[in-house]
Amino acid sequence: MFDIERWQEIFDAMLKNKLRTFLTGLSVASGIFILVILLGFGQGMQNGIAKEFEGDASNRVGVWTQVTTEEYMGLNPGRTIQLKNSNYEFINSKFADQLEYRSSNFMVWNLSVDYGKESANYSVHGVSPEFQNIENQFISQGRYLNYGDGEAVSKVVIISNKIKRELLKGVEDPIGSFVKISGINFQVVGVYGDKGGDREEDRLFIPLSTAQRVFNGSDNLNMLFYTLKPSDNFDEALAQSVKFTEEIKGYLKEAHTVAPTDPSAINTFNTLEGVKRFQNLTGGIKFFFWFVGICTIVAGVVGVSNIMLIIVKERTREIGVRKALGAKPWNIIGMVLHEAIFVTTVAGFAGLIFSMGLLEFVGPHIKVDYILNPSINFTVAISTVFLLILAGAVAGFFPAWRAASIKPIEALRDE
Repeated sequence: MFDIERWQEIFDAMLKNKLRTFLTGLSVASGIFILVILLGFGQGMQNGIAKEFEGDASNRVGVWTQVTTEEYMGLNPGRTIQLKNSNYEFINSKFADQLEYRSSNFMVWNLSVDYGKESANYSVHGVSPEFQNIENQFISQGRYLNYGDGEAVSKVVIISNKIKRELLKGVEDPIGSFVKISGINFQVVGVYGDKGGDREEDRLFIPLSTAQRVFNGSDNLNMLFYTLKPSDNFDEALAQSVKFTEEIKGYLKEAHTVAPTDPSAINTFNTLEGVKRFQNLTGGIKFFFWFVGICTIVAGVVGVSNIMLIIVKERTREIGVRKALGAKPWNIIGMVLHEAIFVTTVAGFAGLIFSMGLLEFVGPHIKVDYILNPSINFTVAISTVFLLILAGAVAGFFPAWRAASIKPIEALRDE
């Protein structure tokens, strides 16, 4: 039942101590504000990391080789291990039921690429048609490489949107145009874009067979790329991916006579392992943010409790009079609790509205690496405020109980 006299008492008490009420509310509001902002930035970090991995297929596995570091079967360390077409074909055959996309890669760095009077240096990669899916590339104009290009050893090239802007200036439709790569004419059949942005668009792509023949690659390869078929959940996909990389390393070490314990000769990377590490990192950061935010809220709630104790002390004689006139203990407790809950509720929602408004207007404009669109789930935010209100009620209960326990005669003697 709404008691207007009770609310008048609460507002009168607050108006008599405006500064104290304001500072108490400010401590509570700042606690919610800090918690929401921290959680928002925690979500922003998670969004940013997800965006970074969006540039490549999330379950991508890469394989490359370096030099041996251990003696093995009479062979000295320091041998350069070279991937071959036969290695790629064997892996494709052995793991065919697990593979989604696959591509070998033969790359040549810093080649001169000319169009008309324009010239620049880019890396050129010989790949298979499935490399588009592995890299999450999209076609802006024309088409991607196909298997016919590889079988015919065609001199065709896929350029990026960035290279089109830099090299083919003013050309709206470059399909059918010719660019010279190290003095050899290649026909442009497609323009690609990469979700990773400009930093992923400094490369030209030609058929693998063409790259190996034109640039004296023989049957050598620089890297192997694979993606695995989707699994039911992340942990299963991660376990499958780790097992796959270990089996590949075992096969290649055996095929190239490398010591099983050699840490350097055969190397792999697994994007799912990277995702897992970043998930653990962001999870730890979020836990830290929660800890700091909750500690700030606790400090505000303790402030509310202390203020209520002061209020009870100041109103000791008034409480004594009320009890002498027949006020019940729960009436006294309700009087103190109402004020504590009211201050906590108003301050909590003020902090929530201000912090969420700040994230809403400022968040989309934040341009920081690994932080994208900081935000917070509204349900989480509102639940936090209701928990704060509950904490405010608990904080106000103990001073209220102390007030209800005062004997009228002792209260009336209080100076």
